[in-house]
Amino acid sequence: MIEQVEALLKRRIGLDAESIGRSAIEHAVRVRRVACGKASLADYIRHLEDSASEQQALVDTVVVPETWFFRAREAIDAMAGIVVDRRFRTGRPQRLLSLPCSTGEEPYSIAMALLDAGLAPEMFHIDGIDISARSLNAAAAAHYGRNAFRSDDLSFRDRWFEATPAGHQLIDRVRAQVRFAIGNLIDPLKTLAAGSYDIIFCRNVLIYFDPATQDHAVDMLTRLLVPDGLLFVGASEASLPLRRGYASMRIPMAAAFRKGGDVPDAALKPRSVKAKPRVGLPPRPVPARPAMAPAPIARPARVDPAPLLDEVQRLADLGRLDEALPLARDCLHKQGPSTRLFYLLGLLSDAAGDLQHATTYYRKALYLDPSHPEALAHLALLREKMGDKAGAGALRGRLNRRLVAG
Repeated sequence: MIEQVEALLKRRIGLDAESIGRSAIEHAVRVRRVACGKASLADYIRHLEDSASEQQALVDTVVVPETWFFRAREAIDAMAGIVVDRRFRTGRPQRLLSLPCSTGEEPYSIAMALLDAGLAPEMFHIDGIDISARSLNAAAAAHYGRNAFRSDDLSFRDRWFEATPAGHQLIDRVRAQVRFAIGNLIDPLKTLAAGSYDIIFCRNVLIYFDPATQDHAVDMLTRLLVPDGLLFVGASEASLPLRRGYASMRIPMAAAFRKGGDVPDAALKPRSVKAKPRVGLPPRPVPARPAMAPAPIARPARVDPAPLLDEVQRLADLGRLDEALPLARDCLHKQGPSTRLFYLLGLLSDAAGDLQHATTYYRKALYLDPSHPEALAHLALLREKMGDKAGAGALRGRLNRRLVAG
């Protein structure tokens, strides 16, 4: 009978049950059945089918928000630079959409970034849309605990929040920039006209849809964008806009795509962010050796792999796979394995159509870090593409448990 609930969730919010695992849905149903005082699953399903409010309550139980302020720093920095440029080129206010907006951290982060960039409040408007009424209520209240502040740089909190005994309250100047409404990607959003937005953030939700629903969702977003509008997605969803006619903006780590292609060669870059200097450990004193001791064997100095991996990531974001793949393999040969390197090799092999090697590399990344969310998401998409729905569902179940655990 749980299949009836899965079908309802697919119709209402587009959720592919295999993406989070049947056990997650069974748990949500059990919670709601007890809350409604229904003795049996059959009784609860009859109640669910007849009650729109209970359907919403079930959605709120299934949807687990996992977000924090400036979670996608590179994407938000890139967006801020682009919005400032477009505002002064076009002379009109810029319109942005965060979908799903969850409990408000993403759209409020966008607003803070634009205010910090020097834009006056009347120069931009932000809409936040989510399927969860409970999440929207939390977003409107704009009061946040410690879990919402996980980025390295928290200076924004001093500028835009007031401390309270239970957390931090966002000030009214930022709250006024965002308007919230209930809705979802599967609903045609009839109240929104075509071409309503210059920029849309739709990050880390498409991975929960099956391929047909993913394409439908991207098409809905395309309708809402202006002809040269930009779509920001999650890193694990970067292939989806490309297969619907978008072109990469070639901004490292931003996963930004332009509607209709034809991205200029001089693509806009995010504002530079100064990296914090790394503090190294002091060198160990070398003990004195006897005069006749044999010469020590020379060992190559260990090279920090981060800059090379950053370059691999940059080349991958630019679509230069013929350069990124050899560099990544050379990094593996010279510096040894790491979770990030195996994940990047999986991404590159996947993009090159080498599904066998992509699978191997994703699995190696997960061997080193069994809860790596991006590797889990990409491997699930790959297994589904290869016809292994059971394997894809198991991986998405692991991903959901990782997200729930935080």
